[in-house]
Amino acid sequence: MYSLIYLLFLVPVRSFIQVRTTPFSTQLPATTSIDHYSEEISKCLSVLNSAANTKTTDPELVCSSLESLEKLMRTESRTNDFHAAELLANLSGSWRLIFTTGTKETEAKLGAKVNYFPIKAVQSFDSTTSKISNSIMIGDLALIKFFGEFKFLPKPRKIEFDFDQIRLLDLLTIDLPKGKAAELGSASGLGSKNNVNLVKKKSKPFFNWISADKTIATARGGGGGLALWKRIGA
Repeated sequence: MYSLIYLLFLVPVRSFIQVRTTPFSTQLPATTSIDHYSEEISKCLSVLNSAANTKTTDPELVCSSLESLEKLMRTESRTNDFHAAELLANLSGSWRLIFTTGTKETEAKLGAKVNYFPIKAVQSFDSTTSKISNSIMIGDLALIKFFGEFKFLPKPRKIEFDFDQIRLLDLLTIDLPKGKAAELGSASGLGSKNNVNLVKKKSKPFFNWISADKTIATARGGGGGLALWKRIGA
């Protein structure tokens, strides 16, 4: 049975990579006032919204905007006590993965970075029940869908999660033993090998969330990659 799951997960990663030719620009402005950060955050979000809506924004610009936003929001969160609660509330809903830099080991192996994600991958969160799901889809059909629970840690804006069930083609549901979801994700290239290591250490895969609003969400995964999602449902 698991061989079928592996087969459904296989994705030709080389077909959607782009070789990094220039270094990312992640310099923060010299001024560190709240007003200036708000302006810089708005600039980053504008770039990322454009990328989410059109998938035509220069990947290097998307990467640099993600990295800059991560640093800016880290500073913003130190002065904004309700930021974490607001972020968690905003995460509720369904999100389509638009862009990812890939995990660090994938980039090192290929000598390149993954950018616009070529298949429909949808992640859903319910902040009231702490339920999470992750799907690979063709149109409205979920080829494969993971189900699990998550825990939100406010100070680092981290979500730790684990999947304990998988559904194939909306027909067959299988309970997963602990750690199996991480193994499947790592084998397919859709997840990080580091997630497997975390499970072995009795820890859980995680996302460090950068931002989430009415239109887009951004985060850094446990494997070190940055990602951009677009909201597709409440």
